[in-house]
Amino acid sequence: MKTILITGSSSGIGRTTAKLFQERGWNVVATMRHPEQETELNELDNVLVSRLDVTDGDSIATAVDEAVSRFGKIDVLLNNAGYGAYGPLEAFPMDRIERQFDTNVIGLLAVTKAVLPHLRQNRCGVIVNISSIGGQITFPLGTLYHGTKFAVEGLSEALHYELSAFGVQVKIVQPGMIRTEFSGRSFDFMNDAKLIEYQETVEKLFGLWRSLGANASDPDVVAEVIWRAATDGTYRLRYRAGADAKAFLEKRKAEEDETFIGDLKAQLG
Repeated sequence: MKTILITGSSSGIGRTTAKLFQERGWNVVATMRHPEQETELNELDNVLVSRLDVTDGDSIATAVDEAVSRFGKIDVLLNNAGYGAYGPLEAFPMDRIERQFDTNVIGLLAVTKAVLPHLRQNRCGVIVNISSIGGQITFPLGTLYHGTKFAVEGLSEALHYELSAFGVQVKIVQPGMIRTEFSGRSFDFMNDAKLIEYQETVEKLFGLWRSLGANASDPDVVAEVIWRAATDGTYRLRYRAGADAKAFLEKRKAEEDETFIGDLKAQLG
Protein backbone atom coordinates (compact mmCIF):
# COMPACT_ATOMS: atom_id res chain seq x y z
CA MET A 1 0.00 0.00 0.00
CA LYS A 2 1.26 3.46 -0.89
CA THR A 3 1.10 6.40 1.50
CA ILE A 4 0.20 10.05 0.96
CA LEU A 5 0.85 12.84 3.48
CA ILE A 6 -1.55 15.77 3.10
CA THR A 7 -1.33 19.18 4.74
CA GLY A 8 -4.48 21.15 5.44
CA SER A 9 -6.79 18.12 5.71
CA SER A 10 -9.40 19.61 8.02
CA SER A 11 -11.65 20.88 5.21
CA GLY A 12 -12.10 21.50 1.50
CA ILE A 13 -9.66 20.08 -1.00
CA GLY A 14 -7.45 18.45 1.63
CA ARG A 15 -10.28 16.55 3.33
CA THR A 16 -11.85 15.48 0.04
CA THR A 17 -8.50 14.24 -1.28
CA ALA A 18 -7.79 12.32 1.93
CA LYS A 19 -11.08 10.47 1.61
CA LEU A 20 -10.53 9.75 -2.10
CA PHE A 21 -7.08 8.21 -1.59
CA GLN A 22 -8.34 6.18 1.38
CA GLU A 23 -11.24 4.84 -0.67
CA ARG A 24 -8.78 3.78 -3.36
CA GLY A 25 -6.68 1.73 -1.00
CA TRP A 26 -3.92 4.12 0.10
CA ASN A 27 -2.58 4.87 3.54
CA VAL A 28 -3.33 8.50 4.34
CA VAL A 29 -1.59 10.82 6.77
CA ALA A 30 -4.17 13.58 7.16
CA THR A 31 -2.50 16.50 8.91
CA MET A 32 -4.10 19.60 10.34
CA ARG A 33 -3.50 22.22 13.00
CA HIS A 34 -6.21 20.94 15.36
CA PRO A 35 -6.53 17.14 15.06
CA GLU A 36 -8.36 17.00 18.40
CA GLN A 37 -11.38 18.52 16.60
CA GLU A 38 -11.47 15.83 13.89
CA THR A 39 -14.39 13.38 14.11
CA GLU A 40 -14.53 11.70 10.67
CA LEU A 41 -11.13 10.98 9.14
CA ASN A 42 -9.78 9.32 12.29
CA GLU A 43 -12.57 6.73 12.04
CA LEU A 44 -11.38 5.51 8.61
CA ASP A 45 -9.11 2.51 8.08
CA ASN A 46 -5.48 3.23 7.20
CA VAL A 47 -5.80 6.93 8.06
CA LEU A 48 -3.47 8.62 10.55
CA VAL A 49 -4.68 12.03 11.71
CA SER A 50 -1.69 14.04 12.86
CA ARG A 51 -1.00 17.58 14.01
CA LEU A 52 0.95 19.70 11.56
CA ASP A 53 1.12 23.48 11.42
CA VAL A 54 3.21 24.55 8.44
CA THR A 55 4.50 27.53 10.44
CA ASP A 56 5.72 25.27 13.29
CA GLY A 57 8.89 23.36 12.44
CA ASP A 58 8.63 20.99 15.39
CA SER A 59 5.13 19.90 14.38
CA ILE A 60 6.33 19.26 10.82
CA ALA A 61 9.20 17.03 11.98
CA THR A 62 6.92 15.12 14.37
CA ALA A 63 4.25 14.53 11.72
CA VAL A 64 6.79 13.21 9.20
CA ASP A 65 8.31 10.90 11.83
CA GLU A 66 4.86 9.62 12.80
CA ALA A 67 4.01 8.94 9.15
CA VAL A 68 7.14 6.90 8.51
CA SER A 69 6.82 5.07 11.84
CA ARG A 70 3.20 4.11 11.16
CA PHE A 71 3.33 3.25 7.46
CA GLY A 72 7.04 2.76 6.73
CA LYS A 73 7.23 5.10 3.76
CA ILE A 74 5.87 8.32 2.26
CA ASP A 75 5.19 8.00 -1.47
CA VAL A 76 3.37 11.28 -2.10
CA LEU A 77 3.44 14.67 -0.37
CA LEU A 78 0.46 16.93 -1.05
CA ASN A 79 1.22 20.52 -0.04
CA ASN A 80 -2.34 21.78 0.25
CA ALA A 81 -2.39 24.00 3.37
CA GLY A 82 -2.88 27.66 2.59
CA TYR A 83 -5.31 30.56 2.49
CA GLY A 84 -5.99 33.72 0.53
CA ALA A 85 -5.31 37.28 1.71
CA TYR A 86 -7.04 39.95 -0.36
CA GLY A 87 -7.46 43.69 -0.06
CA PRO A 88 -5.53 46.89 -0.71
CA LEU A 89 -1.88 46.45 0.22
CA GLU A 90 -2.00 49.72 2.17
CA ALA A 91 -4.68 48.25 4.45
CA PHE A 92 -2.60 45.24 5.57
CA PRO A 93 -0.41 45.42 8.67
CA MET A 94 2.99 43.78 8.24
CA ASP A 95 2.18 40.87 10.55
CA ARG A 96 -0.65 39.76 8.26
CA ILE A 97 1.54 40.20 5.18
CA GLU A 98 4.17 37.98 6.78
CA ARG A 99 1.56 35.41 7.84
CA GLN A 100 0.38 35.03 4.24
CA PHE A 101 3.88 34.29 2.96
CA ASP A 102 4.82 32.20 6.01
CA THR A 103 1.85 29.91 5.39
CA ASN A 104 1.63 29.69 1.61
CA VAL A 105 5.35 29.77 0.73
CA ILE A 106 7.73 29.32 3.66
CA GLY A 107 5.49 26.67 5.21
CA LEU A 108 5.28 24.74 1.95
CA LEU A 109 9.07 24.84 1.64
CA ALA A 110 9.51 23.72 5.25
CA VAL A 111 7.27 20.67 4.81
CA THR A 112 8.93 19.79 1.50
CA LYS A 113 12.40 20.12 3.03
CA ALA A 114 11.38 17.82 5.89
CA VAL A 115 10.13 15.09 3.53
CA LEU A 116 12.91 15.35 0.92
CA PRO A 117 15.58 13.29 2.74
CA HIS A 118 13.10 10.40 2.89
CA LEU A 119 12.23 10.68 -0.82
CA ARG A 120 15.87 11.09 -1.81
CA GLN A 121 16.86 7.99 0.14
CA ASN A 122 14.13 5.99 -1.60
CA ARG A 123 14.94 7.60 -4.98
CA CYS A 124 11.25 7.88 -5.81
CA GLY A 125 8.13 9.78 -4.83
CA VAL A 126 5.83 12.58 -5.91
CA ILE A 127 5.37 16.11 -4.52
CA VAL A 128 2.09 17.75 -5.50
CA ASN A 129 1.86 21.48 -4.76
CA ILE A 130 -1.53 23.19 -4.83
CA SER A 131 -1.23 26.45 -6.70
CA SER A 132 -4.19 28.19 -8.35
CA ILE A 133 -5.15 29.91 -11.54
CA GLY A 134 -3.96 32.78 -9.36
CA GLY A 135 -0.42 31.48 -9.83
CA GLN A 136 -0.43 32.56 -13.46
CA ILE A 137 -3.10 35.28 -13.60
CA THR A 138 -4.03 37.98 -11.11
CA PHE A 139 -7.08 39.83 -9.87
CA PRO A 140 -7.03 43.32 -8.34
CA LEU A 141 -6.39 43.47 -4.58
CA GLY A 142 -4.64 40.09 -4.65
CA THR A 143 -1.09 41.36 -4.25
CA LEU A 144 -0.39 39.04 -1.32
CA TYR A 145 -2.25 35.91 -2.45
CA HIS A 146 -1.02 36.05 -6.04
CA GLY A 147 2.48 36.85 -4.83
CA THR A 148 2.49 33.58 -2.88
CA LYS A 149 0.99 31.49 -5.67
CA PHE A 150 3.38 32.87 -8.29
CA ALA A 151 6.11 31.87 -5.85
CA VAL A 152 4.70 28.33 -5.59
CA GLU A 153 4.76 28.06 -9.38
CA GLY A 154 8.38 29.19 -9.58
CA LEU A 155 9.76 27.10 -6.74
CA SER A 156 7.90 24.03 -8.01
CA GLU A 157 9.29 24.42 -11.52
CA ALA A 158 12.83 24.79 -10.17
CA LEU A 159 12.40 21.75 -7.90
CA HIS A 160 11.09 19.81 -10.88
CA TYR A 161 14.59 19.99 -12.39
CA GLU A 162 16.66 19.19 -9.32
CA LEU A 163 14.52 16.38 -7.89
CA SER A 164 14.02 14.53 -11.17
CA ALA A 165 17.76 13.75 -11.01
CA PHE A 166 16.97 11.09 -8.41
CA GLY A 167 13.49 10.00 -9.48
CA VAL A 168 11.20 12.37 -7.58
CA GLN A 169 8.39 14.01 -9.55
CA VAL A 170 7.10 17.52 -8.78
CA LYS A 171 3.58 18.44 -9.86
CA ILE A 172 1.57 21.68 -9.74
CA VAL A 173 -2.25 21.57 -9.53
CA GLN A 174 -4.04 24.77 -10.54
CA PRO A 175 -7.67 24.91 -9.35
CA GLY A 176 -10.09 27.57 -10.53
CA MET A 177 -13.02 28.70 -8.39
CA ILE A 178 -13.85 25.83 -6.02
CA ARG A 179 -16.73 25.45 -3.57
CA THR A 180 -14.58 25.37 -0.44
CA GLU A 181 -14.02 27.50 2.62
CA PHE A 182 -11.71 29.81 0.64
CA SER A 183 -14.35 32.49 1.10
CA GLY A 184 -14.78 31.59 4.77
CA ARG A 185 -12.13 30.72 7.33
CA SER A 186 -9.54 30.28 4.57
CA PHE A 187 -10.03 33.85 3.37
CA ASP A 188 -8.43 36.91 4.94
CA PHE A 189 -9.92 40.13 3.57
CA MET A 190 -8.55 43.45 4.79
CA ASN A 191 -9.97 46.84 3.90
CA ASP A 192 -9.93 50.37 5.24
CA ALA A 193 -12.93 52.46 4.22
CA LYS A 194 -10.88 55.62 4.77
CA LEU A 195 -8.81 54.62 1.74
CA ILE A 196 -11.56 55.84 -0.55
CA GLU A 197 -9.56 55.49 -3.75
CA TYR A 198 -9.78 51.68 -3.49
CA GLN A 199 -13.45 51.25 -2.60
CA GLU A 200 -14.87 51.13 -6.11
CA THR A 201 -12.39 48.40 -7.01
CA VAL A 202 -13.40 46.46 -3.88
CA GLU A 203 -17.07 46.56 -4.87
CA LYS A 204 -16.44 45.58 -8.47
CA LEU A 205 -14.13 42.71 -7.50
CA PHE A 206 -16.74 41.19 -5.20
CA GLY A 207 -19.26 41.46 -8.02
CA LEU A 208 -16.92 39.61 -10.37
CA TRP A 209 -16.29 36.90 -7.76
CA ARG A 210 -20.04 36.37 -7.26
CA SER A 211 -20.39 35.87 -10.99
CA LEU A 212 -17.50 33.43 -11.22
CA GLY A 213 -18.55 31.62 -8.04
CA ALA A 214 -21.90 30.68 -9.55
CA ASN A 215 -20.03 28.20 -11.76
CA ALA A 216 -17.48 27.02 -9.19
CA SER A 217 -16.41 23.37 -9.21
CA ASP A 218 -16.75 20.96 -6.30
CA PRO A 219 -13.62 19.95 -4.34
CA ASP A 220 -13.86 16.41 -5.72
CA VAL A 221 -12.97 17.83 -9.15
CA VAL A 222 -9.63 18.94 -7.71
CA ALA A 223 -9.19 15.67 -5.79
CA GLU A 224 -9.48 13.70 -9.02
CA VAL A 225 -6.85 15.89 -10.67
CA ILE A 226 -4.56 15.41 -7.66
CA TRP A 227 -5.07 11.65 -7.98
CA ARG A 228 -4.05 11.79 -11.64
CA ALA A 229 -1.00 13.94 -10.89
CA ALA A 230 0.10 11.63 -8.09
CA THR A 231 -0.37 8.36 -9.97
CA ASP A 232 0.17 8.92 -13.71
CA GLY A 233 3.88 8.11 -13.45
CA THR A 234 4.95 10.98 -15.71
CA TYR A 235 7.10 14.07 -15.24
CA ARG A 236 4.32 16.35 -16.44
CA LEU A 237 4.51 19.56 -14.39
CA ARG A 238 1.14 21.38 -14.49
CA TYR A 239 -2.45 20.15 -14.14
CA ARG A 240 -5.52 22.38 -14.39
CA ALA A 241 -8.59 21.66 -12.25
CA GLY A 242 -11.99 22.96 -13.29
CA ALA A 243 -13.45 24.23 -16.54
CA ASP A 244 -12.87 27.86 -15.55
CA ALA A 245 -9.21 27.16 -14.82
CA LYS A 246 -8.74 25.71 -18.28
CA ALA A 247 -10.52 28.66 -19.93
CA PHE A 248 -8.69 31.37 -17.96
CA LEU A 249 -5.24 29.83 -18.38
CA GLU A 250 -5.67 29.14 -22.08
CA LYS A 251 -6.74 32.74 -22.59
CA ARG A 252 -3.76 34.01 -20.57
CA LYS A 253 -1.37 31.85 -22.57
CA ALA A 254 -2.78 33.03 -25.89
CA GLU A 255 -2.93 36.78 -25.23
CA GLU A 256 -0.43 39.55 -24.66
CA ASP A 257 -0.47 41.40 -21.34
CA GLU A 258 -2.29 44.40 -22.77
CA THR A 259 -5.13 42.28 -24.17
CA PHE A 260 -5.66 40.00 -21.19
CA ILE A 261 -5.37 42.71 -18.55
CA GLY A 262 -7.45 45.07 -20.69
CA ASP A 263 -10.27 42.53 -20.87
CA LEU A 264 -10.24 42.06 -17.09
CA LYS A 265 -10.28 45.81 -16.55
CA ALA A 266 -13.27 46.04 -18.89
CA GLN A 267 -15.14 43.35 -16.88
CA LEU A 268 -14.50 45.41 -13.76
CA GLY A 269 -15.73 48.56 -15.44
